[in-house]
Amino acid sequence: MNSTQLVIITGLSGAGKTEAIRCFEDLGYFCVDNLPPALIPKFAELCSHSEGKASRAALVSDVRGGRFFDSMQDALLELERQGYSYEILFLEASDATLVRRFKETRRRHPLAPDGDLVGAIGEERRRLEEIRGRAHRIIDTSNMTPRELRRLIEGAYADASGASLGVTIVSFGFKYGLPLDADMLFDVRFLPNPHYVDKLRHLTGMDSAVAEYVFRWPVTQRYTEKLFDMIGFLMPQFVAEGKSHLVIAIGCTGGQHRSVAIGEKLGEYLRELGYRVRVHHRDIHRVADESPSQAMT
Repeated sequence: MNSTQLVIITGLSGAGKTEAIRCFEDLGYFCVDNLPPALIPKFAELCSHSEGKASRAALVSDVRGGRFFDSMQDALLELERQGYSYEILFLEASDATLVRRFKETRRRHPLAPDGDLVGAIGEERRRLEEIRGRAHRIIDTSNMTPRELRRLIEGAYADASGASLGVTIVSFGFKYGLPLDADMLFDVRFLPNPHYVDKLRHLTGMDSAVAEYVFRWPVTQRYTEKLFDMIGFLMPQFVAEGKSHLVIAIGCTGGQHRSVAIGEKLGEYLRELGYRVRVHHRDIHRVADESPSQAMT
């Protein structure tokens, strides 16, 4: 049996499939929207050969595919024949809710080119009857907000750590400008600077000698203790608020030493708490040939 975790999202137009696939993407799934059923086995094969990069995948396939959607049953049988496991997530809502949502968004129903919205909803229910009967999970979104749907999906499909919030930590140099997408920004230019130590000047915060120098000082130890304590407190609040991704920027003058070392340490801390973390050192290779009297890093 193939180890790829595959979720097939389908259901009624207007029931929340777009919000669902966005949630899966935020959970780290490899996602594709509006995939014709005939291509689902090929998609599963692609994921299985991705060397772990797409071990969790989600796709949306629905009546937007027109006559191609009629081959869904054959596609599922082919998946099973090839040994792929999958789960079908079916989203639905009441007729009144769907009509209201289409009226509010002023979008055209894929089965209502002539504007007969009620008739199109009925036809779509009929066409989806069989696939609904095969669904592993059915969610009625009639009385749900997008945030409530997101939390339900996160609870059911988040990875073992349960962490639905992704974090990007960006180290940077103030002399090269601020990261425009930062949600929180911390300035560490007050910490002792390895730039003034000859043997460390041309190294970076990724080197153990630099990291040892940065963290040997009591002021650094106290600062990181307070910083990590605050961020550890804030993370569950961001999750409760429904935030899916957070960018934390840490800056020193040149982005080579102090911000890099602290960014790495913060990344380790957040991973230990179970969050999905990416650390990016924006300016680590932009080392200017400057004397100590010209600039600090």
